[in-house]
Amino acid sequence: MTVTTIDLLRHGEPVGGSRYRGQINDPLSDKGWQQMRAAVAGHSPWDVIVTSPLVRCHAFAVELAGQQALPLHTDDGLREIGFGAWEGKTRAELSQADPQQLQRFYCDPVAHRPAGGEALDAFAARVTAASQRMTGAHQGSHLLVVAHAGVIRVLISHALGLPFQQMFRLQISNASISRILLEQDKPPVLQFHNGRL
Repeated sequence: MTVTTIDLLRHGEPVGGSRYRGQINDPLSDKGWQQMRAAVAGHSPWDVIVTSPLVRCHAFAVELAGQQALPLHTDDGLREIGFGAWEGKTRAELSQADPQQLQRFYCDPVAHRPAGGEALDAFAARVTAASQRMTGAHQGSHLLVVAHAGVIRVLISHALGLPFQQMFRLQISNASISRILLEQDKPPVLQFHNGRL
């Protein structure tokens, strides 16, 4: 029986704090580095690390792969969703401009995506294709995927057969870990979510 274990680790806090960062390439803050290092401290169950190319994920993945002598793969498909005109803005700034726009987006992210933002179906297709590449190349392995909240939401939604339009109902905290088990001849299982090892 072949079991593939996928640990999904969200990046820690970036420089500039909480904002709709999307594909802006901000690095981790000092606090973000501490969060990431604490999340994996004392653990080394992985066979391979796969990461987003954005520096808030990639820099930590490089450090951890070096420390644990693990192969490291970067997949452009794991970039965060593009937030278009919202990129770099805080919730407060967006609410000040239009008090209802965040509510419209979270209720229906397909119909109310930000101006110039990446379409949800295109984003989901890009992330699920990256997932298929990972699992196909590393079947039976224990993977650590260092990625973004949106990417992790897509991967969990896909594994559980949930509609992507509902993915923003999943809480993904900074430096949290979720684990998906892929077992031959069985549907995927979410073993734990938004927690710690």
